[in-house]
Parts: sequence; C-alpha cells; structure tokens
Amino acid sequence: MLYKSNEDLPADIRTQLSEAYQDLYRAAFNSAIHWYGEVSKAHQVALSAVRMQSAMNKTAVLQG
Repeated sequence: MLYKSNEDLPADIRTQLSEAYQDLYRAAFNSAIHWYGEVSKAHQVALSAVRMQSAMNKTAVLQG
C-alpha cells in the first residue's frame, strides 16, 4: 500500500501534521513499506522521520 498523495494518508496524520510533514511522512512510509513490507513498521519509520525532522527544526509536531 503506497500513498500517492497526502489526501490518501490516514485522517489522523492529515489533521496532526502540516503539509510539509505530511510530505515527509508519505515519502518515509512509501520507502519503508518497500524495505520492510509491513504497514505497522512503515508507520513507525515514517513517524520517526517526522519526529527527527521536528526535533531538528525545534518544533513540536506529534505527541506520543
């Protein structure tokens, strides 16, 4: 399952993340799903990428 656009992302991702972070999430998820082949692992990787970028930007994006 690949996300072709941000509109395809889960609703909680679309509502919690800015457009730029949605782009990052989508790219990381799509890459990870190819690598791991597991949706749950790809989701974890994508959230980790968003958190890392957020920390680098010193902005709070996601809690939990």
